[in-house]
Amino acid sequence: MATLPHTSLKYLNVTERLLLVCGILSSLLYAGIDALGGMLWRGYSFISQPVSDLGSIGSPVRALVDPIFIVYDVLFFAFALGVWAFAGRKRAVRVLGGLLVAYGIVNFVAIFTPEHLGETATTLSNTIHIAAAAVTTLLFLLQLGVGAIAFGKRFRLYSVGTLLIVLALGAYIFAGVSVGQLVPWVGIEERILIYGYMLWVMVLAITLLRAEKGQGSTNGSDA
Repeated sequence: MATLPHTSLKYLNVTERLLLVCGILSSLLYAGIDALGGMLWRGYSFISQPVSDLGSIGSPVRALVDPIFIVYDVLFFAFALGVWAFAGRKRAVRVLGGLLVAYGIVNFVAIFTPEHLGETATTLSNTIHIAAAAVTTLLFLLQLGVGAIAFGKRFRLYSVGTLLIVLALGAYIFAGVSVGQLVPWVGIEERILIYGYMLWVMVLAITLLRAEKGQGSTNGSDA
């Protein structure tokens, strides 16, 4: 993984390292919420239903998954603060930390503005939830771009590859939704996007933890 130069960051204390570890924990917790909620909801389809259905109004598991989603968001926000603390004088990493903070805030708002399960009517809650989803997607794309700039070759290639997958699948899903068509296997396709992001967050956290240990290496080098 990529490392950063000695002059661009500061050594992290134990608390700041734990904040970075929260990025790994948040992704694992999200996967657990998805798996648990889907298994407890009789008749739920991981293939044809999106993750957002689990927390929608009318979902039989909403009371269970919503509090855990809040814990996920707290962990994610802690990770974002850890990235910010890591940045030191490295501007690109500081920008990345800011994007992560913004993502956490918007995602938190989305928890309290759920969609109505199975309804397509334009309600305030539905509108805010859809808008929040669009903003978080944009923030994710920006994170990938900034992350590709901030670190070395391996992480850059990984971020670009993830970006291409997100753009391709996102365009496919949006094209179907925009004309009112059901998107085949939307549950699988959405989960590829979501878990692609979760994996990217985990790799970013590991990259930063390793980079902090190797401050003496040159900028943009591969670990």
